Amino acid sequence: MNEARGDHQTLPPIRLQPPVIDPALARRIRVVGLDIDGTLTDGGVYLGASSHEGRSIPFELKRYDIQDGLGVTLLRECGIKVAIVTGRVSDSVAQRARELQVDALAQDPQARKLAAWRRVLDDLGCRDDEAAFVGDDLPDLPILRGVALPVAVGNAVPEVRRSCTWQLARAGGHGAVREFAEGLLDARDEWHGAVERYVASRSREESAS
Repeated sequence: MNEARGDHQTLPPIRLQPPVIDPALARRIRVVGLDIDGTLTDGGVYLGASSHEGRSIPFELKRYDIQDGLGVTLLRECGIKVAIVTGRVSDSVAQRARELQVDALAQDPQARKLAAWRRVLDDLGCRDDEAAFVGDDLPDLPILRGVALPVAVGNAVPEVRRSCTWQLARAGGHGAVREFAEGLLDARDEWHGAVERYVASRSREESAS
């Protein structure tokens, strides 16, 4: 009978599933654009107001998915730039962008996303044929029709789904961006390595100061 070994053994790489996109296309992607409402959130917006020194101060709350956030982190750690492009202006979005340390944030109150996306690409030194975009609704269509990899979340409207080559199973705000990150990195043969590096970085014992 084999004796139990005490040393840690890393499991061999496995594919999550057969690649849902062409590996050559996946390896070409240098930048990923993400919508907010309905993609990084479930599309719900909570509006309220607080009072300060007799003045009413409006505020807006959104719900974000933690697993989506880790997916964004792993994309960036694999060298893929991540940009958020939204048609609303919100302090909540700015805070989430800072938390995720995304490479670019564009908020356009008129939902003119294509012009904002063009500025993002110029700033990052990337092109549409090196880009993926994940969206859910009509304001995302001008961008989705131009990028190399257009992606629809599970709750996307029919017009968006018909324009996308990759249709995710999960809904926005409920793991859709994580599903996308896993699928893209898996097609690039980078998912297993990204996971192991992340786990290793959280397994080191830091010396007490």
